Amino acid sequence: MSQHDHPDSASTQSVSRREFLGTMAAGAVAGPTAISRAPRGSAFLWGSGPDSKFGGVQIGAITYSFRSLPSSAEQLLGYLVECGISSTELMGDPILEYLGAPTTDAPPQRAIERMSDPDEREAALRAREAHEEELRRWYASPPMEKLAALRRMYNDAGVTIHLAKFAPGSDPHAAEFAYRAAAALGARGVTNEIGEEACRVQGPVAARHGLTAAMHNHGQPSDPDFPGFDHFLAISPGVSLNLDFGHYYGFTGRSPLPEIERLHDRITSMHMKDKAAPPAPGQSGDNLPWGQGSTPIADVLRLVQRAGYPINCDIELEYEIPAGSNAIEEVKKCVEFCREVLT
Repeated sequence: MSQHDHPDSASTQSVSRREFLGTMAAGAVAGPTAISRAPRGSAFLWGSGPDSKFGGVQIGAITYSFRSLPSSAEQLLGYLVECGISSTELMGDPILEYLGAPTTDAPPQRAIERMSDPDEREAALRAREAHEEELRRWYASPPMEKLAALRRMYNDAGVTIHLAKFAPGSDPHAAEFAYRAAAALGARGVTNEIGEEACRVQGPVAARHGLTAAMHNHGQPSDPDFPGFDHFLAISPGVSLNLDFGHYYGFTGRSPLPEIERLHDRITSMHMKDKAAPPAPGQSGDNLPWGQGSTPIADVLRLVQRAGYPINCDIELEYEIPAGSNAIEEVKKCVEFCREVLT
């Protein structure tokens, strides 16, 4: 039996919920080995799986929040359960690692473009192109049984994967894989940085799979040439927003509430962070511990609650982790912030 299979009922019942959670969270300090030995039985066997739906609003976290810790799919699940979080936007890299996707030592495209030695650049380009071709072949027949096992592992622990951040851009092969995989994981869609070509390629693919291409923003709304969210949403009914209202406020200084009210039926999820107002046009305010910035997180959460919008609200830990703390403890503080606002 592989480490991703379910144990039999006898072995599952021999493990207490306290032991289960302790083992899952141990990856924060013990690394991959401790998490790989975590029991795969359902948290609901003990009747107390994580629940971060407060006052009707589903609070989750993007697993980027735990980037300072070892980040296999199993370890990330442990962190989420430890934080009491029942819904997540799962980053693409740990999914691909779990599935055994091809890897490469070739530098990324941007690094290749900066190379001054033409022979070195040419060799790196050939290695990158060979890897991309290998990936395209792999995308065509991914291990669907492993995707099912990954979904089951998360669901058994009480966590729903509501979005997968594969970020396929304008590559049709990567897009087809991303939405096929997201559907197998039970996700609502795939997240990607907002852009014209990404919307044109991904929108129809997402719609064909009954999912959504949830487009994420950084500072684009502060650009005088930004055409507006409506421009991208009009490209395809398969396009929606993964609205980062922290970045929206941090770059523009404008309240995100009017945009949320106006576009709520095309917003799949939102990223939450606390930022200071922008110090100058085109610049972003600093990321700050929640409650110390001026981003209207509480007002947004109350709007979603009052209006009953079916929008996932995800914690994205961006501020500097204080000395003596770690990402798990800081995410717990953000969860408690949301709980206090909504209850």
